[in-house]
Amino acid sequence: MIEHHIDVPTRDGAMNTFIAYPDEGGPFPVVMFFMDAPGKREELHDMARRIASVGYYVILPNLYYRKTREFAFDGSEDARKRMMEVARHLSIQLIMDDTQALLNHIDQDAAADSSRIGAVGYCMSGPFVVAAAAHFPDRIACAASIYGANLMTQRDDSPHLGADQIKGEVYFACAEIDHYAPKEIIDALEAHLQTTDLNYRLEWYPGAQHGFAFPGRGDIYDKPSAERHWVRLFDLFRRNLGTAHH
Repeated sequence: MIEHHIDVPTRDGAMNTFIAYPDEGGPFPVVMFFMDAPGKREELHDMARRIASVGYYVILPNLYYRKTREFAFDGSEDARKRMMEVARHLSIQLIMDDTQALLNHIDQDAAADSSRIGAVGYCMSGPFVVAAAAHFPDRIACAASIYGANLMTQRDDSPHLGADQIKGEVYFACAEIDHYAPKEIIDALEAHLQTTDLNYRLEWYPGAQHGFAFPGRGDIYDKPSAERHWVRLFDLFRRNLGTAHH
């Protein structure tokens, strides 16, 4: 496995980014991995490595770079307040700017096959990958929102409004117990998606809580659900991106 910690230049500065891909057989299809609110951390690096190990070039940026290069969430009340502060400055538009910066990097990295790009986002970044698939419909072939919050809001930039622009396939994993994405919101989202031509699958994870895929979440981590989400992710990527040699 080859790993790099690099700075991707953006219009607002240097976005520190983790990249992983296999050590031979490239160039590899790309998976853009967007972090959840606790930030870019070793737990996510490990998840990125797991995706990379089956034949992908995985790029995981620190989306908080405008505020801090390192955000450490220790579960304390202070850390939670700080997390809310740094998360609040992010907008769909800023993330689209950052996604363009990632695309610029991918386009000039010989290890990346920039003709085949997918994206995955957890929690806070579920809406970011859905918005990115709509904003860059000719670049992003598939996207997965894993217990994404704020997929459907009252705002003008609500991700659900762009569903008609998406050309790729989208997968939504929804936790049964999730106050960030309650059932009535997801039901309304699905009702909206059914009025579009979007190629999507929305799947409920019964008994699972928000955050179920993260091993570091203690009692919230649900191994059977987490493993099912990996199967779905790898199937999505294989269908839409192939592997290194198509």
